[in-house]
Amino acid sequence: QALRLESLRPHLLRAIASPSLSRCAIPSPISMFSRSILVALAMGLPGAVFGLSQKGTTLLERVAESGSAVSLALEQRISRAKSTSRAEAIHKVSYYGTIALGTPRQEFVVVFDTGSGNLIVPSSTCNSVPCHSHAAFDQKSSSTSRSINCDGSDVLEDEAPHGIKITFGSGQIQGKCVEDQICVGRACSLGGFIAATEESTAPFEHFSFDGILGLSLPRMALQRQFSMMARLESSTPALQHPLFSVFLSNSDEETSEVTFGAIKDEHMDSDLFWVDVIPTHGYWEVKIDDITLNDKPLSLCGDCRAAVDTGTSDITGPTDVVTKIKALIDMDEGCKNYHSLPRLGFLIGGRIFNLAPSEYVNSDGSNCDYSLMPLDMPPPKGPIFLFGVPFLQKFFTVYDQANHRVGFALAKHKGRSAEPFSLVDTGALARPTGFLSRPGGVRGGNA
Repeated sequence: QALRLESLRPHLLRAIASPSLSRCAIPSPISMFSRSILVALAMGLPGAVFGLSQKGTTLLERVAESGSAVSLALEQRISRAKSTSRAEAIHKVSYYGTIALGTPRQEFVVVFDTGSGNLIVPSSTCNSVPCHSHAAFDQKSSSTSRSINCDGSDVLEDEAPHGIKITFGSGQIQGKCVEDQICVGRACSLGGFIAATEESTAPFEHFSFDGILGLSLPRMALQRQFSMMARLESSTPALQHPLFSVFLSNSDEETSEVTFGAIKDEHMDSDLFWVDVIPTHGYWEVKIDDITLNDKPLSLCGDCRAAVDTGTSDITGPTDVVTKIKALIDMDEGCKNYHSLPRLGFLIGGRIFNLAPSEYVNSDGSNCDYSLMPLDMPPPKGPIFLFGVPFLQKFFTVYDQANHRVGFALAKHKGRSAEPFSLVDTGALARPTGFLSRPGGVRGGNA
């Protein structure tokens, strides 16, 4: 199934005032995706400021005992999408996991998306074509469910709940807001989510997943009770730590997973180091100091930023910067110079995160196409890079809401040795080795 869509994330979001639609004002757009196939539809809505209801913000139920963690396997799915270059098709990779809602549990396959803030699934009352091919939430079948307004407030007696309408670049949904048990593995919490009652045919009928679980900072959610991260932060001591980590693999020999409450050393091929998050917009956003080719700074970044985004299939960036990078790399679309292409690096927190040609170029041996795509997001959220699947397969990531930081380490993959110079400490470039590894080199960083 080819998911080559013009736009998946909303670039025009609004709540319309009416008896049936939300009266809350949703400010500024969240993002707009271009021709690259970005698998997760971002449903993060920058939150308006409302009074926080204490309902729906209960702690995660204890999974087993104090200090436990929950890991959930992610399924890798590959779709073929037409290329704009000579390559006939590009393989686009995305990752999904299963969650459950309500009592008794109703299961849904969702994208765990660090680039959005809310949970959205179809409602059983939805009669749109896309809803018929996906699992739908039946509110009447859940004994723990109740309707709420989309600003998080209670529904007044003799008044219909306020819903929400969201317009996207290539479609729209209309939905209602519900509070119920949200279970990730054995960890459950009471929270709010959006149940879509109408979905446009495009792009939703093309999706092979049911919905999206937003894992951005709480600022992107409709309200705190809609934010998984807000509930995670309140979960201690039910979890070891109020954080989660993501390990993505492109091999059938190992399992991709998201882990809540712990950092698994077995997934790291270097020491973990931390980079502070820029919390302004709700993304897991870090500052890029420069871009490099074979560790040589290009002086392309005056104010470059990147969102670490598990819901994106590619690496994207502002058109002007991406165009300059591609001109300097000078890749031949017939792959004639594929084996001599440079390492593409991003200088962040004193380290260079290097991608090999195989990680930023799609190649079938005779046709080559970049997995680095141009995407212009308007201010104030943009311009910004999105570090999607190619980056996240290379680097293990940890998302620490309590301390507003992201942790990075080289991902440790079964049967594969980390490539030299994958992660370079700029302070060690003058020394014999700058490769961060467990046997030697630089260790720890600002942990």
